[in-house]
Amino acid sequence: MIFLTVGTQLPFDRLVRDVDLWAGSRSRRDIFGQISDPGPAGYRPKNFDWVSDLAPAEFEARFHAASHIVSHAGMGTIIGALGEGKPLLIMPRRAHLGEQRNDHQHATSKRFGTRPGILVAFDEAELPEKMDMLVASTASATDKGAAGAYATSIGRFADQRLTDRIRSMILD
Repeated sequence: MIFLTVGTQLPFDRLVRDVDLWAGSRSRRDIFGQISDPGPAGYRPKNFDWVSDLAPAEFEARFHAASHIVSHAGMGTIIGALGEGKPLLIMPRRAHLGEQRNDHQHATSKRFGTRPGILVAFDEAELPEKMDMLVASTASATDKGAAGAYATSIGRFADQRLTDRIRSMILD
């Protein structure tokens, strides 16, 4: 299952619409979305099941059960996907489109887009190809193919070099 999440603060019609169009064009019915309240004029998907909000336990269960994650470029989702070794596709919200107050998600996408297991669609034109690449990927870091989009897990603790550096700064 592909789990689409746009966070809990604002709808993200551009991402939801484009995932819905991709799902319809590929006859994919294995998507579930948590899309925030789209409001009376907002976009409502036609090709996959969705809700506007999930209780934390339900969100965690769906996230864990998913084979792939699609999301805005929110750090909570990125860290969650990396923590579980889930292939992830992110699309940043853009300030000039009124989706966010600044372009921090664009900067986040540029930084994390080079990491194995994370694909970035910077705009709608890139999304279909990146969705195809995402579903072609697997959660196994040892498999080959799909432009290197294989998820790798991160540990529960910070890299020892970081903790050693912090320790030295505190103790010095």
